[in-house]
Amino acid sequence: MAGTAKTALQAHVSSTGLKKINHWIDKYPAEQKQSAVMSALMVLQEEHGYLTDEAMTALASYLDMAPIAVFEIANFYTMYERAPVGRHVISVCTNISCQLRDSAQIVKHLEKKLKIKAGETTADKRFTLRCVECLGACVNAPMMQIDKEYHEHLTPAVVDEVLEQYK
Repeated sequence: MAGTAKTALQAHVSSTGLKKINHWIDKYPAEQKQSAVMSALMVLQEEHGYLTDEAMTALASYLDMAPIAVFEIANFYTMYERAPVGRHVISVCTNISCQLRDSAQIVKHLEKKLKIKAGETTADKRFTLRCVECLGACVNAPMMQIDKEYHEHLTPAVVDEVLEQYK
């Protein structure tokens, strides 16, 4: 079964990606290899941009997990993409601290500037815009994250300057 699971996963990940997944698995006792699931999902996503049902099912088999357990993790955490996204993902915090500092204005400005609504991707596939609950930078509200970079103390003018960096 282990060989079959490895072969199935190899259809969805490069040899380098498989080495990365195995690196994460090796950090845990053999009977707890499921603990590597979050890191393994990130490896799959980094290679393809988003997670397919087929890739997650193959990963579940490789980790000796029920597929539903992998799907639950991928659906719960906002860091996992379940559908194609733009080259850059903009996540605007809309939790209480940012909300009190008018993050709604930032979202409206982005929607107007990018000509999309939250949850959509621009026609040129450059940006995907989404609203998220909290990015943990409350003291610098309002804020957004583009890919892995935080941008804080936002105003519409600051947003325009920031977007110029992501051509």
